[in-house]
Amino acid sequence: MLKIKKGDVVKVIAGKNKDKEGKVVSVDPKNGKIVVEGVNMVTKHMKPSPANQNGGRIEMEAPIDVSNVMLVVDGKATRVGFKFEDGKKVRYAKSTGEVIADKKDK
Repeated sequence: MLKIKKGDVVKVIAGKNKDKEGKVVSVDPKNGKIVVEGVNMVTKHMKPSPANQNGGRIEMEAPIDVSNVMLVVDGKATRVGFKFEDGKKVRYAKSTGEVIADKKDK
């Protein structure tokens, strides 16, 4: 189980995209990779297809290792922990102790 979920805002802490922030687009827990909006952009050469009539080069986000990002809570990057609250396992920001609300809880 990863501490980062789809829809979270994260900050890159290592690599060529250090200090960039973005929203998590997808998560691959099996490989420990995430795709962040506007981070780790690569150029991909596409053949013409029904979806892309002309083909050519397109810019897209490539996966980045989950260890290279930190969750952003209230504008600051923080580590994430788990604790039990009212019999439910919840994520919380270690810097503030504040519980991180999930999308389904909002």
